[in-house]
Amino acid sequence: MSDFAVLLTHDVDRPYKTYQGLYYGLKERSPYHLKTFLLRQNPYWQFEEIVQLERELGVRSSFYFLNEPSLLRTGGLEAWTKPKNWLEHFGRYDITDEQLVDVIRDLDDDGWEVGMHGSFRSSDDYRKLKAEKAALEDVLGHDILGGRQHHMKLGPRTWEYHRDIGLRYDASLGSSRTYGFEHGYQPIRPFDDSFTVFPLTLMEMALPDPGEHYDDAWAVCEELLVEAKENDAVMTVLWHPRYFNEVEFPGYRRLYCELIEWALANGAWVGPVGDYYEQFLLDEAPESAVISASYSQNQHSNGRM
Repeated sequence: MSDFAVLLTHDVDRPYKTYQGLYYGLKERSPYHLKTFLLRQNPYWQFEEIVQLERELGVRSSFYFLNEPSLLRTGGLEAWTKPKNWLEHFGRYDITDEQLVDVIRDLDDDGWEVGMHGSFRSSDDYRKLKAEKAALEDVLGHDILGGRQHHMKLGPRTWEYHRDIGLRYDASLGSSRTYGFEHGYQPIRPFDDSFTVFPLTLMEMALPDPGEHYDDAWAVCEELLVEAKENDAVMTVLWHPRYFNEVEFPGYRRLYCELIEWALANGAWVGPVGDYYEQFLLDEAPESAVISASYSQNQHSNGRM
């Protein structure tokens, strides 16, 4: 297994900014948000910018694509009354749309990892997970290695289902509100076989807002990086693509770059989760200290937006 490593991931939740612009424009009385809605601007589409940024840094990352069903088709009456659900509904996308197909295939062709972002109601649904995996693989033309559940939602059998449908790893264990190595410094083997869980160390939205408190946000990142280096840890980070839009989320792009630069300067292996798995874990026998299959996933997961 490699020593100190930083794994880069992006959950593709909302690549389109549609009626969110109207919602935030009215809620915050923001001319900017209203402008993006009225002019049909799409500041959440950041694929090219992320790839260019990472290419310049000499790294690649994992992109997890969501295949979320329509709220009108799957949500109950209670779900329809919640504004957050409608924001997600209007931001949903179809991975078979020509524009998304081109992005997915281009990322894959250029060496970025494409994985599955299991839909919100799929964590306890074997058939749904299997269908979502198959749909993404149809776009790619080959099998995928793993992914992360939407909202990091885990059920008592999610990992079992992931393994049974042919995924080799999952990266859902963690929180949107806290950061750190709560689940240890190394990937987890929940079934004492090759299936691997990569706990999330840091999600960008758990940090102090770098647009207002950049030094505080960087101090958290640096503290985690130092801890990872001192313990030869595998550190997994999540930056949603929309956070690379500097107008709405100032400071996050700079923070991401500085995190990668620090890791590289300090000898870390930096790259996609799937690449790390294939290079260091695929043929490795499970260690004796593993978490059993009865591990209670629900006690260690937190929903996120």
